[in-house]
Amino acid sequence: MSDGPSGLLYGMPEAEYHARPELSSTQARTLLDSPARYKYELDHRRESAAYDVGHATHARILGVGSPVIVYPDEHLTPSGNPSTKAATVAWLEEQRAAGLVPVTPAHMLTVDAMAEAVLAHPEARRLLELDGHSEVSAFAADPETGVRCRARIDRLNAEAAIDVKTVSGSVSRIEFGREAARYGYPVQAAWYLDTLEWVGEPERGWRFIAIEKAAPHLVAVHKLDDVTLL
Repeated sequence: MSDGPSGLLYGMPEAEYHARPELSSTQARTLLDSPARYKYELDHRRESAAYDVGHATHARILGVGSPVIVYPDEHLTPSGNPSTKAATVAWLEEQRAAGLVPVTPAHMLTVDAMAEAVLAHPEARRLLELDGHSEVSAFAADPETGVRCRARIDRLNAEAAIDVKTVSGSVSRIEFGREAARYGYPVQAAWYLDTLEWVGEPERGWRFIAIEKAAPHLVAVHKLDDVTLL
């Protein structure tokens, strides 16, 4: 794999980060599941309304990230959904090509409500307001294999590396634990913490801030124990 940036980088645009050739935790999890799926997804970047809402929520909570643009009325159906007309499809492609995140007015209201719910949660707010940096990109080579790896930490401070997750179900310990197992969140956490170690960062904890997508948008802060991260 070719040489690239090393260490921590602040302010790298999201699109530039995702275009980098270093191996990410998402790619590693896909590779473990299916090399064929890994190859396909490498060549076919997925875009969806659900991803857009997730990106918009991160940007709203963290104060950084790809700018959000709301669909104008002419590209919405009477029910408020994006039109399937050619003009709307072209508009959507233009916004994404410009690095913007398109969301409907209804989704924007949900994004704002989720952000407010996080700010109303004492522990989540405390973690996010500690002195630190948002959307921190880390690049390092695995010392055992030489494979160059990357990680993008939502929020990094002296206490913890923080990842914000929006969930379709419950943020309860049991339900979030099931979601974590299903999507490989322990692998992600270990990957990020290892990458931070390889760039010379001091040891710190890991926290998930989980937010329910459905009202009343309950919030929880979860910590994976050391055994889970191994």
